[in-house]
Amino acid sequence: MQKVLMSGKQSFKIEVPYKLIETGEPEEKPLIVYLHGFNQNITQFQKLVKDHLDLNAYHLFIQAPYPIYDRKQNKEVKDWGRAWYLYDGEEDQFVKSMELASEFIQDILDGILENVSVERIAILGYSMGGYLAGYFALSRWKHVNELVVIGGRIKTEVFKNRKGSYDHMNILALHGAQDKSVKSSPQKRCCNQLEKWGANVLFKELDASHRLSSLFVNESRDWLLSMGYS
Repeated sequence: MQKVLMSGKQSFKIEVPYKLIETGEPEEKPLIVYLHGFNQNITQFQKLVKDHLDLNAYHLFIQAPYPIYDRKQNKEVKDWGRAWYLYDGEEDQFVKSMELASEFIQDILDGILENVSVERIAILGYSMGGYLAGYFALSRWKHVNELVVIGGRIKTEVFKNRKGSYDHMNILALHGAQDKSVKSSPQKRCCNQLEKWGANVLFKELDASHRLSSLFVNESRDWLLSMGYS
């Protein structure tokens, strides 16, 4: 005879690193939040977007919470890649997991904004981090001024019944014409929808693949400069 006496769920704590870098003179300035791609970490991502660090801004690099096991066992745990959310193909699970990740990012931001004065906030995400950047910006639209999504998609369909006010938001969506991981046409449709909702949107397809090359980095940096960053 077998019977279950008790079952339940218990939270498991995991420490997730983040890094805030200040460049330029000590004054009120923009804050740029960087969200890396799948199986990357903040150390790798900082190297990939290093040209952004000459902008006069606070640069916040946050590492995703879910570790990706290194099957080759060549890396220490701290060097493993990470994932931002858990996705099994079901939309409800996708949204639930992105909301949890967004709450995590918001908690970090709230703590930082208690200690530094910022004039505007930009969210820059690549691939998996791009999906999350879009969700974060649309769900917390009061706090985000600029959004850059590279090789991802801004899932506007999630917000069709709860959209906010986006007429203050500047959005850059960059996509590789040879991207075989994430197709560009769905992202273009999402950008068209965001324009209808009032956002200032630029969709740009580059001669590139899905990989985060210097072409994407330079394009996003130049766009931020055109938005008044220095």
